[in-house]
Amino acid sequence: MTEVLPKVELHLHLEGAAPAAFIRQLAHEKRMDISGIFDAHGNYAYRDFWHFLEVYEVATATLTRPEDYARLTRAVLEASAASGVVYSETFLSPDFCGGRDLGAWREYLAAIAESAAAAERDLGITLCGIVTPIRHFGPEKARETALCAAETAGDFIVGFGLAGDEKKWQPIDFKWSFDLAREAGLHLTCHAGEWGGPESVRAAWRDLGVARIGHGVRAVEDAPLVDELAEAGVVLECCPGSNIALGLYPNWPAHPIARLREKGVRVTISTDDPPFFHTTMAREYARLAEAFGWDEAIFRSIARTSAEAAFCAPSTREKIMKKLEKADV
Repeated sequence: MTEVLPKVELHLHLEGAAPAAFIRQLAHEKRMDISGIFDAHGNYAYRDFWHFLEVYEVATATLTRPEDYARLTRAVLEASAASGVVYSETFLSPDFCGGRDLGAWREYLAAIAESAAAAERDLGITLCGIVTPIRHFGPEKARETALCAAETAGDFIVGFGLAGDEKKWQPIDFKWSFDLAREAGLHLTCHAGEWGGPESVRAAWRDLGVARIGHGVRAVEDAPLVDELAEAGVVLECCPGSNIALGLYPNWPAHPIARLREKGVRVTISTDDPPFFHTTMAREYARLAEAFGWDEAIFRSIARTSAEAAFCAPSTREKIMKKLEKADV
């Protein structure tokens, strides 16, 4: 019965969580022909991770106004709440929301936050944002994104990260942006250890000083690194369904999340870009239970780890913890 457990999700891209039908409807309303990114069944279609990035950006091109993002936020939170999620952190990119113009970014952000507040009232799910430069857009544009993040840090914007093609640039190239975000009081995470290998995890942790690693599962290939992560309490935002859908691992039993957890690494569970990978948080729980024999106690423990690692304000964390504790009774 893991599907009914309250869940905490730390790694979710807002645009990547857009249902395919939602994007098709937006394209229809705006008379945009993006039919090439869908298969015969109307689902997103891509060949590999790098083609996925291209399809992602085409889909995102339909989101051109703050009100589009308000509608998207509601759709995403309805889907998450239906899967038992009580708290979520989503990656937001000023690159897509106003072209890194601070004034435009504020308008997009206000629409997203207002929609999230309404969803919290209606659905009981809380959302916070992590501003994320797009790695393959380069360090200079990341600086502009970091300035947007620093100027809007607060109750809703709680973190700063880095996403995109791990094969472009090195974490150290984005140090200026991460230092600015840190000075603004934002918590830090970084995508690594997905396509870049264990060395990318070490570089992100060492050079950027992040508390969490997005994915990070390739760390399992470096035993000393695994021990270091466990000792330091670095949290991995694991997205098993994403890794399997993109071909990083052949099946669920082959995914290293269980091995990492057994080594003492703090792991969490997220969906990444759920419609692209045909997953939900409920499905992640069900497949992990099937693959590794995990029971409710393990999932409850992981949810508490996720809440402890959340970037939200202490008052929000306390509220989420109470929801998890209430479900334990």
